[in-house]
Amino acid sequence: MIQRTILRASSRAVRAPLRTQPVWTPIQHEICSTRAGPAAVRRWYSEQPAAAKEGDAAPASEPKSAEPSEADKLKEQVEKKDKEIVDLKDKYLRSVADFRNLQERTKREIQAARDFALQKFARDLVESVDNLDRALTTVPKEKLNSESGEHNHDLVLLHDGLKMTENILMSTLKKHGLERFDPSEAGEKFDPNVHEAVFQTPQPDKEDGSVFFTQQKGFKLNGRILRAAKVGVVKNS
Repeated sequence: MIQRTILRASSRAVRAPLRTQPVWTPIQHEICSTRAGPAAVRRWYSEQPAAAKEGDAAPASEPKSAEPSEADKLKEQVEKKDKEIVDLKDKYLRSVADFRNLQERTKREIQAARDFALQKFARDLVESVDNLDRALTTVPKEKLNSESGEHNHDLVLLHDGLKMTENILMSTLKKHGLERFDPSEAGEKFDPNVHEAVFQTPQPDKEDGSVFFTQQKGFKLNGRILRAAKVGVVKNS
């Protein structure tokens, strides 16, 4: 009896350390085959995934964010600067063209102001010139001949003085751009922009539509019609 008790105590002492050992971390699946007999077959499975085989395809890597390189940034900056240069050049050329147009327009306006500054004054002056012309035409040419001039010496001197005054006046007006014209002297064709037809009459020896009589002479100021000439026009048909 004493020997059995000692053997039991020793066996318990040997089993006690085995119970305090830590449990194995991987999951244990015990598969017991009843057909294999009393022996138990144990298989151990790891929780980590198995390593990929050599033939298996590697998983696709995630696409990296495409960041522009330094060369692309410089190229973009150069293109931007080129566009700015083209835009500034276009604005510069337009500004130069506008300035030149302004110069030409201002020059024309100044010249027109100079040429036609006397327009109002000239309109009032032509009436006096007409009166002077009428005074000269009222004296018959017979009384100005040498034979009759001895009896009308004062009239001849007056007529000559008026004629000289008219010549000097017309010469002075011509220097300032005011000119008088008589269409009947040159036998001009009727022009509604220059002439004002007062009447029409047949003239067999003259061309149809020509001016044969001047009732009132016309005036031009620097090439512009200041007053149209009042004329008679030939109408044969």
